[in-house]
Amino acid sequence: MRKMEKPLLWLHGEVKPPPLSTKARVEAGVLLRRLQCGENLPLPHSRPMSAIGKACHELRIQDETKTWRIVYYLDAEAIVILDVFSKTTQQTPKLVIDTCKARLRRYQSI
Repeated sequence: MRKMEKPLLWLHGEVKPPPLSTKARVEAGVLLRRLQCGENLPLPHSRPMSAIGKACHELRIQDETKTWRIVYYLDAEAIVILDVFSKTTQQTPKLVIDTCKARLRRYQSI
C-alpha cells in the first residue's frame, strides 16, 4: 500500500460471490479502492448516512437482481466497513442503522 492509502477495516460483512455477482464485486472493489486513495465519492456511488453518524456513508452497488449497500465510516486511519446488505426498500432498515451505530460506537471506544 502506498503511504497515503488507508486500509480497509471490516467490522462486518464481506464482498464475494455468491451472493454478489462477479460484476458487483468488482464494482465494489473499485469504489472501495477509490476511497482508500482519498477520493470523495459523490452520488450516485455514495451518499452520507448522518442517521448513523458523522463521516458515515453508504456505497451503492447495483447487481443483476439486487441493490447492495456497503455502509462505511471514514476514519482518519482507515475506511471502516460497518455493514454489507441488500437493500429491498426505499429506506434503510432501522435494524441496519441501529446495528451500524452500535458497531461504530464499539470501534470508536477502542
